[in-house]
Amino acid sequence: MLTNSQGAPAWTDFPAGQRGHEIPQSTQAIIRERQWRQIDCGPEAVEDITVSRWEDPRSTSSHEATTPEDRYFVGIALKTTRLKLSRDRQIIFDGTMPAGTLYLTAPSKPLAVQFQSPCAFLHVHIATEHFPAQFAATEGLNDLVLLRDPLAAELAKALIEHGDAVDHKFTCCIGQTLAMHLARVELPRARVNALPKWRLRRIEQYVADHFDRCISLSELANVAGLSRMHFAAQFRTATGYRPREYLLNYRIEQAKALLATTERPLAEIALAVGFSTQAHFSTVFKRISGQSPARWRLASKGERPEVKALPPRRASAQREWISAAA
Repeated sequence: MLTNSQGAPAWTDFPAGQRGHEIPQSTQAIIRERQWRQIDCGPEAVEDITVSRWEDPRSTSSHEATTPEDRYFVGIALKTTRLKLSRDRQIIFDGTMPAGTLYLTAPSKPLAVQFQSPCAFLHVHIATEHFPAQFAATEGLNDLVLLRDPLAAELAKALIEHGDAVDHKFTCCIGQTLAMHLARVELPRARVNALPKWRLRRIEQYVADHFDRCISLSELANVAGLSRMHFAAQFRTATGYRPREYLLNYRIEQAKALLATTERPLAEIALAVGFSTQAHFSTVFKRISGQSPARWRLASKGERPEVKALPPRRASAQREWISAAA
């Protein structure tokens, strides 16, 4: 079952973590998985709610796992990735999974994944007792994918930002909140088929070739060989994006590459990636990335914004300004 959530917050990919001072697995509230969805048996494994993290820098990899009979499995994407989820011969999801996506697997269900790009996920293993009894009987929720789910994104962000300071009580609260959220999800009344892969690849290539100019919905629909209405609905089911959102996100990714590898002015970069003004570029960039282009450029190079000294008589105000800049 595939659905979309509205109003997703600005999202910034999370760092890989501080590996220079690893904490023993037995004391970590967020366990690092050595195999996909597999956590070591120990004190954490018997908790009602366990949180783990899976990262794989490889371009391609394949894995299989079965959810334990007494718990649900929730995955939250920490960065945008491309993958295929399947069970037996049934494809559950195949396409680009944006950062902030939530997906659920019911107890005792096997699942296979093929990652087609580097990935990072937060995994929450929740005991069945945290869900309403009728939830288990709802067949349509056995495989639920919420593309760019706002609440899941914020909960994952809270866990990751606290890092190794997170305790088990905090992770338990996160898991309980997720369980309540999923139990109240309003499912779509009609299922929309995803855009076939060959049509999707055609659209992706067309955007890659023409992102630096205006591209209309009608133009993309013609490339896909569908009406505007059918194309927009099928594209969103396949990718989690409306066509215009996809185009804007693609432009921002191209802009990030230019910001990180060149010293070109922001106005020039804005025009190069298809924006008519620097102001519109900066607004969209901050909405999608959570930072202004200038701050993102500094962060990508490991620099901090310059803090200018203020007159001594305004020392208290200076301290406040420095704190805000940090």
